[in-house]
Amino acid sequence: MPLMSPQQYKASLRDGRAVYYRGERVEDVAAHPVLGVAVEHAAIDYRMAEDPADRPLAVVEGPEGPCSRYYHLPRSAEDLLQRSALIERATALGGTLVVLIKEIGTDALCALHLLASHTDRTKGTAYLPRVRKFFEHCRKNDLALAVAQTDVKGDRGQGPTGQAHPDYYVRVVAEDKEGITLRGAKAHTSVSVNAHEIIVLPTRNMGPGEEAYAVACAVPANAPGLTLIASPYGSRKGNDFENPISARHKMIETLTIFEDVKVPWERVFLKGEVDMAGPLAKTFVEFHRFTAVSYKLPLVDLFVGASRLMAESNGILRANHVRDKLARLISYAQICRGMTREAARECRVVDGIAVPNAELINIAKLHFAENYHQALAWVIDIAGGLLVTGPAREDLDHPRLGELVNKYLGGAPAVPAADRLKLINLIAEITTTDFAGYQAVLAIHAEGSIEAEKLTIFASHDARASVEYAKRLAGIGG
Repeated sequence: MPLMSPQQYKASLRDGRAVYYRGERVEDVAAHPVLGVAVEHAAIDYRMAEDPADRPLAVVEGPEGPCSRYYHLPRSAEDLLQRSALIERATALGGTLVVLIKEIGTDALCALHLLASHTDRTKGTAYLPRVRKFFEHCRKNDLALAVAQTDVKGDRGQGPTGQAHPDYYVRVVAEDKEGITLRGAKAHTSVSVNAHEIIVLPTRNMGPGEEAYAVACAVPANAPGLTLIASPYGSRKGNDFENPISARHKMIETLTIFEDVKVPWERVFLKGEVDMAGPLAKTFVEFHRFTAVSYKLPLVDLFVGASRLMAESNGILRANHVRDKLARLISYAQICRGMTREAARECRVVDGIAVPNAELINIAKLHFAENYHQALAWVIDIAGGLLVTGPAREDLDHPRLGELVNKYLGGAPAVPAADRLKLINLIAEITTTDFAGYQAVLAIHAEGSIEAEKLTIFASHDARASVEYAKRLAGIGG
């Protein structure tokens, strides 16, 4: 089948899915005043495939015709580098907000290929043919995917079987010759309201007695029994002067509820193999952290570019402390970029799939997350207090007030007040607004916590050579 057009993508979402926003059923997510912005944002992926400038990056020509590069399984370091470049470009077009409708789902599919192959070899199961068939279904139909991984968990001090009720983790409650039945809930499922398929993954290690919770599968977004409750965070109405990013770009998360959702066997990729649940969750996260740092790059670049423009507008570019902050912002951005590329170059190929270097990509993600709020502080310091005290668009448009604003809020020579305020509002969008809060939470929690990244770095690093070097210099062990 040909690649889906943006118009076809929007029309395909009118499929009866059970989406709720602020307590009301949404019949058409593409036409909704808030959710429709998220749909339009997601359509960036489909527009890139039609744009002659972006198509070489977004589309791979193959023996069966063109397909989205996201559905080209990475086989080498170069494939990973191209994938990262595509994610970075799409996020840049999205005003620093990741598109995610194919990135996260194909991260999951890469992990499922690897774990299904391993499980089939070691346990005699037959999951890999199912994964491959579902992958081909998504590739040929150019589908948008979401991933439901994080269970609501209830009491975080207890595992799945120690909860007040058994559905705080998604579980299999029945099975028959047709398939399995799911019950439970997943939290903060990104892009689910505007995806075609939702891939369900385990969120943690499982042990004996937790077989019902060790499940991975794929569910259509309009499956009977599936309810998507959309988060209202960041949904306040804005305009492109005061909210230049979020007025045009949104990503919606849901509380994703499974009330006896039937899943055919051909869409079940793990069921009951408790020792595979943790490795599947971890493998997905390593691919997704590579995606994560790739989509952070436009944001850290904006920190640099907007701060420099603001310093020029405020006439302070020559100040030593400003140049110091700009140098640190540049270093922050370039370390993230360099580490991401190196993680691709230092990949390992497992069962024909290139896996980013886990140690390096977790170092990149940790560097981004731990330094994020300091970077915001540098940007805010350079920009000044007008980030939260500037006039509104209506003031600029008023004949008398606009004259006063233009007279008193101009910047350095040749910087008119309107342009200075546009820049201030852009910086406010990424430092002080709902959108800024959204990005700040993503920095800390998305794709795994800071502590999870530290644990992965510790576990991934081979310290033997360093230890032997220390022993040799200390004269230990002969």
